[in-house]
Amino acid sequence: MTSPARKASNAQGHLKLSAVLEELDMSRSAFYRLRARGKAPKCIKLPNGQLRFRRRDVDAWFAAHEEPAP
Repeated sequence: MTSPARKASNAQGHLKLSAVLEELDMSRSAFYRLRARGKAPKCIKLPNGQLRFRRRDVDAWFAAHEEPAP
């Protein structure tokens, strides 16, 4: 069974915003607030205004926000 996040990616590993929001469990408005502060994962803005995310950039963003175990 293919997950919705997997369906929203293409062969180059680019994810749609909806897939990233699902992974982050975050609303679109909260994501755009993060993006406005420069704290969101790196993205590619297409000429039509849509955003795409490289899988490796989202994974790196997650890794950069890990907290050490107490």
